[in-house]
Amino acid sequence: MSLFDWFADRRKNAPVVRSSQGPEPDEGDGLWSKCPECDLVVYRKDLVANAHVCKGCGYHQRIDSDERIRLIADEGSFEAHDADLCPTDPLAFKDRRSYADRLRDSQQSTGLRDAVVTGLCRLEGMPLALGVMDFRFMGGSMGSVVGEKLTRLIEEATARRCPVVIVCASGGARMQEGMLSLMQMAKISGALERHRQAELLYIPLLTHPTTGGVTASFAMLGDLILAEPKALIGFAGRRVIEQTLREKLPDNFQTAEYLQEHGFVDKIVPRTELRATLALLLRLHAPSRRGQPVAP
Repeated sequence: MSLFDWFADRRKNAPVVRSSQGPEPDEGDGLWSKCPECDLVVYRKDLVANAHVCKGCGYHQRIDSDERIRLIADEGSFEAHDADLCPTDPLAFKDRRSYADRLRDSQQSTGLRDAVVTGLCRLEGMPLALGVMDFRFMGGSMGSVVGEKLTRLIEEATARRCPVVIVCASGGARMQEGMLSLMQMAKISGALERHRQAELLYIPLLTHPTTGGVTASFAMLGDLILAEPKALIGFAGRRVIEQTLREKLPDNFQTAEYLQEHGFVDKIVPRTELRATLALLLRLHAPSRRGQPVAP
């Protein structure tokens, strides 16, 4: 038996374990939906009207990029940029399936070209460059197209002198692209540094989950770092860290609340308050920005 077959057998026979940290996708169907956290059954239209947040326990269900944009941008103001950029398979990568097949399946199931949607919009009339990662597309992993789209978004925001908000939801760098994926960490970070030198605002919103190379780069480089309640945020996994340090970690380790307590997150913002919070931050920072923003 090969090493690959041994791991395949172990994975096949392993019990399924649900993570207790952060929201899982809403599995309800039809007119009603049950909260995975408190089992409260709610009318689906009421759940949508409350930004997919349970009114009983405050549980934040995972939402897609279209819904994120709807919740943040003024109605009809979002103009997508670089929507035609599409990933390739430069390494001809294959594990159980080829990378090309995985890309094709994700594109068909989500209707997206890759794991981020970028563009210009307005928030309560104020110009904003907005990037939204979508976890449905290969776990929101960061490949070369994700890095390119975010870099172009930041560079255009710098040229137009407008703030940037990036909604992070990712398992980290996309292993199928190897070093080409890891290079995006430096590329995006460089664009953000030029944005900072121009005295312009950048706010990342960390949602469940934000991990790996995304956490190690642009997710933690904001002027103000926001997070959703109970979001899983970290670099390596809990088991890896515990085995490395040889000690037990706190139960709330790598949650948004733990990171805020230790100074890595500035504010935890419930999704129902996000739009108002972002609008307030943009207004507070607008007077200190030099030059006139160019409307999208």
